[in-house]
Amino acid sequence: MRKILVPTDFSKNAFNAIKYACQVFKYEKSEIFIMHAYADEVYQQDKLTKRSQLVKLKEETSQKSERRLEKVIEDIRHHYPNPQHKFNSVSAFGSLIDEVDDLVNQENMDIVVMGTRGETNDRSITFGSNTLQVLKYISCPVLAIPEGFEYHAPKEVLFPTNYLVPYKRRELKLLCDMSGSFRSTIHMLYIDPIKKLSLRQEDNQQFLRESLPKANLVFETTQEQDKTIAITKYIVHNDIDMLVLVNSRHSYIEDMLSQSTIDKIGLHIKIPFLVMQNLFR
Repeated sequence: MRKILVPTDFSKNAFNAIKYACQVFKYEKSEIFIMHAYADEVYQQDKLTKRSQLVKLKEETSQKSERRLEKVIEDIRHHYPNPQHKFNSVSAFGSLIDEVDDLVNQENMDIVVMGTRGETNDRSITFGSNTLQVLKYISCPVLAIPEGFEYHAPKEVLFPTNYLVPYKRRELKLLCDMSGSFRSTIHMLYIDPIKKLSLRQEDNQQFLRESLPKANLVFETTQEQDKTIAITKYIVHNDIDMLVLVNSRHSYIEDMLSQSTIDKIGLHIKIPFLVMQNLFR
């Protein structure tokens, strides 16, 4: 069974991420955990001066959180009834990053799905601070859904790679199953002015072929030196539906997740963005 975690702050963006998760995994038996972490809501109250006030506010916020989670699950079941999907609500007094990390480890989650921005929704940035931290630090694949994105099947998937990362089978299987459900084409984009691959790169390329048997793989090379520009151009020119990157040292995501780089180049991502975490679990 696929285990999916969707954090929510009850914004439209967060609900849109839940909808996307239900649709992209509609063919898979899934357990979907919808989580709200509310510590920041409690501590940001300026009027808190006594411990008794804190305890009371925590209880009130907890009850409100649980009621709103129940309503979210009721709404999503109404919009997307699916006997293969089981829903759980999790209301937690803690920071979003800590609570997501704990639940990922406790439940051995397969993927976290969330909006690129939350309730504050600063349109001048690509990723909100919470989303950026989850993308960088949670040891689980993360799928970020842009504001207002209207679901369509991920038929064309862009996977930029330098063929230097020893990819993890479990996370490639996740991508393989997703691509198999929609008969997707995965565009493997090698960004390097020198075309010839080393023997190690050739072996990693072959590993990708063997690990993604359900997808139609297309291998491309570009001599564009700026990775962010190369990825942006490819997305636009090939009508890409989803971008896949790997969070690892010496991978393209180090450049992509630099907020200053994204804003400078103008890469305001309009498609779902899957980050596979090549980290120890």
